[in-house]
Amino acid sequence: MRKEAFRQGSVLDFPYMYRFRILAVGPLHHDYAKEAAAEYAKRLRPYAKIEVEEVEKRSFRSLSERDRTVGVEGAHLVAHLTNDEFVVALDETGKTVDSQKFAQLLKREGETGRIVTFLIGGPLGLSAETKSAAHLTLSLSPLTFPHEMARVVLLEQLYRAMTILSGKTYHY
Repeated sequence: MRKEAFRQGSVLDFPYMYRFRILAVGPLHHDYAKEAAAEYAKRLRPYAKIEVEEVEKRSFRSLSERDRTVGVEGAHLVAHLTNDEFVVALDETGKTVDSQKFAQLLKREGETGRIVTFLIGGPLGLSAETKSAAHLTLSLSPLTFPHEMARVVLLEQLYRAMTILSGKTYHY
């Protein structure tokens, strides 16, 4: 397991600091994904503390190993959860919301002081048991994204939500 934490930035005109955590299966391998993730994490610093934790991705040879693979990966994700966080599983079958509703969800949960934690599965997704450990299952899109791209899209949407809540003109 590798833990990558982004330092907290200064709070500019935001009334409170949000705390987000991304628990993901496997690291980012491609430079474009690493660069985009780092850019959105940097943009988030004035609004939130963001932490990324990666659990080991299991190798698999065929889809017949799917249940066992996602089960082991999911158990590793769930082992990192605590009782004082609001957990959101990202899955293509989850609820879809627009950026405004996503921002309101983050505001509602973030104002409680709890960490909002997002679970991102590996190439085979999340197990039913892992999704049941979450308070909410969200879909980033009806389209399926590679897990690396899902992390970038999530970070961008977190940044977008923070700009919506602070009245910045990023979201039109």
